[in-house]
Amino acid sequence: MLKNIQGLRVAMHNLGCKVNSYEMDVMAQKLVDAGCVIVPFHDKADVYVINTCTVTNIADRKSRQMLHRSKKENPEAVVVAVGCYVETGFEGVKKDECIDLAIGNNKKSEIAEILDEFFFARGDVVDKTLGGTSVIDINHTNEYENMRLTELPEHTRAYIKVQDGCNQFCTYCVIPYARGRVRSRDMNDVLEEIKDLSAKGCKEVVITGIHVGSYGMDFKEGQPVNLVDLLEKVEEIPGIERIRLGSIEPRFITKENAERMAAIKKLCPHFHLSLQSGSDSVLKRMNRHYTAKEYMDSVALLRKVFDRPAITTDVIVGFPGETKEEFEECRKFVEEIGFYEMHVFKYSPRKGTVAAGMPDQLTDRQKSERSDVLIDLTERDSVCYREAFIGQELSVLWEDEETIDGRKYMIGHTDRYVRVAAPEGSKEYENAVSGQITVVCPKGLVKPDTLLI
Repeated sequence: MLKNIQGLRVAMHNLGCKVNSYEMDVMAQKLVDAGCVIVPFHDKADVYVINTCTVTNIADRKSRQMLHRSKKENPEAVVVAVGCYVETGFEGVKKDECIDLAIGNNKKSEIAEILDEFFFARGDVVDKTLGGTSVIDINHTNEYENMRLTELPEHTRAYIKVQDGCNQFCTYCVIPYARGRVRSRDMNDVLEEIKDLSAKGCKEVVITGIHVGSYGMDFKEGQPVNLVDLLEKVEEIPGIERIRLGSIEPRFITKENAERMAAIKKLCPHFHLSLQSGSDSVLKRMNRHYTAKEYMDSVALLRKVFDRPAITTDVIVGFPGETKEEFEECRKFVEEIGFYEMHVFKYSPRKGTVAAGMPDQLTDRQKSERSDVLIDLTERDSVCYREAFIGQELSVLWEDEETIDGRKYMIGHTDRYVRVAAPEGSKEYENAVSGQITVVCPKGLVKPDTLLI
């Protein structure tokens, strides 16, 4: 029994990726189980927990802003910095007077015990003279931090973290230093978590990680397990209707893997295939380990074995030294592929990375102009992809209610992650409130990103 944090009001805020979101949900459950009360962030709290991000300098700044805002909300509260910013900015974190306690990656599952010890050591919760840290050397551990969801955070969907760390060392990215090397979660532990959530009403799981395609590569000899092996096992779990994959690398899409995945009937034909650039010379400077042709071949494999798969991606524009010709190569490449959705990012130098010290850094204006070109392109392609499903039967997993132009709609997604809306008063709306997967025929677009039924 953790006696020192019983009844504490805890406000929590998450920054960053889906892995962070999963870990935040687990931390919240741990604190509730220990007797804490989770309150909205705008409420006055005894403890503020900020799950930080460090992927860019802007992410660092947002993390600091939220930490400082927390102290301003209640100067007497304990402010806890958790996660990636703690790992990469540790010296600054130690000097920041707004931060009372720092918890690094691979220690998040112990947040309740760490908080309890912190309050026990202080004795008086208003005494600000003591600080604390709980950080391991993340770059020299082979241990996967076991975390497990015990409650369903959304109505029908749950993110399942199966892997942590990255061995790629792209020249623009600091994540390997914040998350460490590849570490995979025991398959049986993953399956037990999903079985438990399925019994509580979960119908869709999203398999995620920092570099999820590397799942199993760190297992010892005698444990020949990879991501596809895991997906095949997840399909056998009763109650799970859909399996969705997080971001994967194009090199993961081999002929064997593509064919095996196509045989998994519950696997959604929706693949976020990381690109970053369609120019080989830029990819080389980024230290991405594939060419534009190899990426194109991966997409072709997916389109061969899946019916109209939704292919989404990330693209960085304005990488150091990116010439007009290289950008035009990229533009033509993404136009030829025809993505369902493309997340376009303007390159932002990240302190501590190789790319931050590269010559020929582009101006903000150049980056914005190139970003606008690709955003216009992806908006057109996205509408075309959605419109292709008008009038066809689609299965939709209903999730939440939303108001659009003054009218209530039930919102859900198809297996290809196309957003669908059922208007209040319709038969589909009434069926949707039960949260079941329903077959619908879209009539058109209620919004550019949403099909109307």
